[in-house]
Order: sequence, then C-alpha cells, then structure tokens
Amino acid sequence: MVRPTLRRKGFAATMLAAALGLFPAGPVQANPAAVTLPVPAVTLYPGDVIADVHLVDRAFRVAGRVAVDNRLALVGKVVRRTLLPGQPIPLNAVDDPKVVRRGVPTQVVFRESDLVITGIVEPMASASVNEMVKARNPDTGLIVVGVVQADGTIRVGSE
Repeated sequence: MVRPTLRRKGFAATMLAAALGLFPAGPVQANPAAVTLPVPAVTLYPGDVIADVHLVDRAFRVAGRVAVDNRLALVGKVVRRTLLPGQPIPLNAVDDPKVVRRGVPTQVVFRESDLVITGIVEPMASASVNEMVKARNPDTGLIVVGVVQADGTIRVGSE
C-alpha cells in the first residue's frame, strides 16, 4: 500500500517540475522553420504602390503561410492598409492596382471580325486588369459586362 505522504511528495515534485518548465505546457509542436520574407523598409500607406526599393528581406520564424513570401508578388501592388517597417506583410494587405474606377468614364470596345464598335461607359465598380466589371452607358442606361484590359478599356462581346 502506498502511503498518502509519498503520493503528495510525488505530486509536489511534478508540480515543481511543471512550474520550472521541465514539462511542455501543451501538446508538443514542431519548431517553426526560419523563413526570409520581404518586409517594408519604410512605412507604406493605403494607396501607395510598392516598388522594389520599398522592400528589404528579413528572417522570421513562422509556422504557417500568413505573410507574402515572394518579393516579385509585391512589386506593383497597391497597399490596402498601413504597413510598418520590418513587419511581415499579410496576404490581404495588398491588392492589384485598379485600372478602371467606379463612375469615371471609360472606353468600351466591342470587336468581332473586322467590326469594331467603341463607346463611353461608366464602370459600376473599380476593377483590375482581367477582372469582369459591369458598366452603364450614360446615354441609354444600358448595362454591359466586360473584361478590363491593360490599356484601361473594357472589352465586351466574344473574342
């Protein structure tokens, strides 16, 4: 038979070892790997376009993919929220630049074979290259759906 005093001593020793950090506090997890991430060299504000000179590389220990890890994926992007120097850039903190702006008159192009029809429309939302956007003809009120092109026009129809 085990005496109660021995059990208490064993319990006290276990508690002391836990307090000293000799036992892990929770489930054992693998150490996160060291990763080099591009971070801002200066404070970047919403609307700023990221250039290569705005970035420096810094080593971090991260467990999952929570930040942008490719420098080329950041250059040319627009900042959506303030980014502080030396801090990782969250995936949702940058966006593609908007080529067309909501309400700003934009040229629409319909092209089929040798037929080309152009006109002016007002986009109903801001959009980036290769995004679909609805636009309204200010004269007729007709709404068309097209794809934003790199030159800032909206392409409608088949092609």
